[in-house]
Amino acid sequence: MDAPYLLYYWPTIQGRGEFVRLALEEAGVAYQDVARQPKTGMPAMLATIDGAQTPQAAYAPPVLGHGDLLIGQSTNILFYLGKQLGLAPRTESGRLWLNQLQLTIADWVAEVHDTHHPLAIGQYYEQQKAAAALRADDFRTHRLPKFLDYFTQVLQNNRGRGGFLVGSKLSYGDLSLFQMMAGLNYAFPQAMARLAPRYGALNALHDSVAARPNIARYLRSKRRLPFSEEGIFRHYPELDG
Repeated sequence: MDAPYLLYYWPTIQGRGEFVRLALEEAGVAYQDVARQPKTGMPAMLATIDGAQTPQAAYAPPVLGHGDLLIGQSTNILFYLGKQLGLAPRTESGRLWLNQLQLTIADWVAEVHDTHHPLAIGQYYEQQKAAAALRADDFRTHRLPKFLDYFTQVLQNNRGRGGFLVGSKLSYGDLSLFQMMAGLNYAFPQAMARLAPRYGALNALHDSVAARPNIARYLRSKRRLPFSEEGIFRHYPELDG
């Protein structure tokens, strides 16, 4: 399909849309970050989550438009793009295994988010700081090492095949794991520094992805928004222990 790729996501944060952006950037394909277009961008993005306008509206961004397709949910989008862009194994079993890993990353993203919004998304962080401190402490102590251990084991099980999560070439899972490590280093720099000696393979994967030509160009560009206290990965020193 020769149609352009259209990414519909909030224009001022990385968020869950960043996992999709990284795949598009690595593949070097042209795409439009729709909501960043002046005047028409935000209405077009909001229309993708308006069931009155779009019968198959997504619950929330990100949404990928490609030809007649409108695909919601970052993991679902990446499952589609993996085959389209050569960022997933060719076999069905390989694609399903990669999708399983991406779903686990999605769970991890949700737990990171809940460290600063443990009670209610509709409340500001400042309204739930006590609960956030408890949640972040449990995350740093128990959940963060558990996720890092798991993905280290996945890499170890695939050792000898180039240091990738799946198969012998880079996939969208490696790009997503890069984003997780980058975000965690921003949100929890002290905790990640303490854990770093145990997770050399994950840090090496982060560095190798960051050095890939297309990704390195993207990271230097204005298209790569900075981490901030508006997105999923937020640095509140009091939550870093």
